[in-house]
Amino acid sequence: MSTTISEAAANATISYNVSFPEAQAHYADIEMHITGLKQNTLELKMPVWTPGSYLVREFAKNIELFSAEANGKAIASPKINKNTWQIVTKGISAVTVKYRVYAFELSVRTSFVDASHGFLSTTGIFVYPANMLHSPANIHITPYKNWDKVSTSLEMVNNDPFTRHSPNFDILFDSPIEVGNQDVFGFDASGVHYEVCMYGGGNYDKEKLSADLHKIVDQEVAVFGENPNKHYVFIVHNRQRNGGGLEHLSSTVLGASRDNYANDKGYQSFLSLAAHEHFHLWNVKRLRPIVLGPFDYDTENYTTNLWIAEGFTEYYQGIVVRRTQLFPVENYFDALESEFNTLENLPGRNVQTVAESSFDAWIKAYRPNENSNNTTISYYNKGAIIGMMLDLEIINDSKGKYKLDDAMKYMYTQYYKTLKRGYTDAEFKAGFEKFAGKKLDDFYAKYINGLTPVDYNKYLGYAGYKIVDELADKNDATLGITTGTTASKKIIVTSVQRGTAGYIDGINVNDEITAIDGTPATDAANLIAGKNPGDKIQVTVTRDGQAIILPVTLLKSTRVKYNIVSVDSPSEQQLAVRKKWLSL
Repeated sequence: MSTTISEAAANATISYNVSFPEAQAHYADIEMHITGLKQNTLELKMPVWTPGSYLVREFAKNIELFSAEANGKAIASPKINKNTWQIVTKGISAVTVKYRVYAFELSVRTSFVDASHGFLSTTGIFVYPANMLHSPANIHITPYKNWDKVSTSLEMVNNDPFTRHSPNFDILFDSPIEVGNQDVFGFDASGVHYEVCMYGGGNYDKEKLSADLHKIVDQEVAVFGENPNKHYVFIVHNRQRNGGGLEHLSSTVLGASRDNYANDKGYQSFLSLAAHEHFHLWNVKRLRPIVLGPFDYDTENYTTNLWIAEGFTEYYQGIVVRRTQLFPVENYFDALESEFNTLENLPGRNVQTVAESSFDAWIKAYRPNENSNNTTISYYNKGAIIGMMLDLEIINDSKGKYKLDDAMKYMYTQYYKTLKRGYTDAEFKAGFEKFAGKKLDDFYAKYINGLTPVDYNKYLGYAGYKIVDELADKNDATLGITTGTTASKKIIVTSVQRGTAGYIDGINVNDEITAIDGTPATDAANLIAGKNPGDKIQVTVTRDGQAIILPVTLLKSTRVKYNIVSVDSPSEQQLAVRKKWLSL
């Protein structure tokens, strides 16, 4: 009688032991035990990407000394493709697999081990049995030397902090693990216990940080009406210079600069990052595009909706911190103006739609090159702006009855809680329309699937604001290039902006600029000091070891720097929208 794959999975018991005998050399050693096997062949796979970071990273490249044994004897475990090992298990009920993982990549999405701590980004640590993603597993941590803490959202087994349980591999791969001597403190909010674990020290104030994170949590829970967690973990890696974050189902990993907590700008930046990643526990982890779960860990998972999943989360990170009243409205406007100026100074805004930016994240967003600014935009950036536009549209058209929060809560309730699946493009559009009170076909055609310039004054005007360009009256000449300076003082072109003088007249990336009008170039910041738009100059470059003289006609800079200001004498309707939007 044959055994089906699902029956084999149901009968199997899986456990891991993770140890760090050579932590100083950046290794984690993994021992995997599988019992109850009733199949002829066992394939073990390593994910090629980690959810939330849309790039195939080939984690199997870090595995060494992969071996298997059964009944005390070594058995063959050949690698059959880039991330799969195959073991013949006919007549074998239990297998032990051992391998080492080299972990020395500093980021929130990759594992890092040294003598001070171990950070396990689980997609790059644990192989899993093919067709057994639904299987539970226990993970035991054997700490290095004097390490005494484990921080993770995985539940303890028998109250042992070093032994954790995962109900399935989707949860395991969404539950990073910090091991070491991290500073751990916490607070309770909305019926959930929050653990904050700080690695690397820092000038943070535990009581203040706990209180302010509490306020952020409360504001975000208010958007969706519930917190689906029992336990949530902020894993924070403090370094001299650090940043970035990665969301998980019941935790997040944040990168922070250890000395920035004591200044207002740095502290607000950290709170905004925490707000962003925490908001993801709803938006993308539960309220998600339909293709983002269940995951295919072998290949890319494409969606055109990252402008919602990431862009709206970026919008909410600012508006949520604003709602806490911890900082003045001007601080929020500073962040919003930065979003505007980032988009408007990218030539790529005329090339790539925000839907295309989402879909092509796998090949473009995480692999920028010298021409990326000319051809791409960020779904974070433009998505945040679209979030603002739709929020103001809904508030205005409903006369303050609704805002974007209502659409987000509706979609969360409808798709995550009721239908228990992700949403399609059309379904989220219909959700927006329900609260906007009108069709959004034109909006989508212009701003989601099209390249229509954003009408900032229309949407800000709903709240009695407008934009002004503080560079509008400038008549500065520009080459349209960025440069870097080598240790030997050579001025090297690193990018050339589409439509500028340098682009039109043939300056190339990697050119060394040696002279302007025959005068040696020594100051990268002042290559064309004293020149005006329309001036014709001679740019001497060294390209591939040869000197080339390029005639260049300087053009006027098209750079903008928008500021948000109030319109004169805003109407009662505008003031009502303003109050609803900004929590005044």
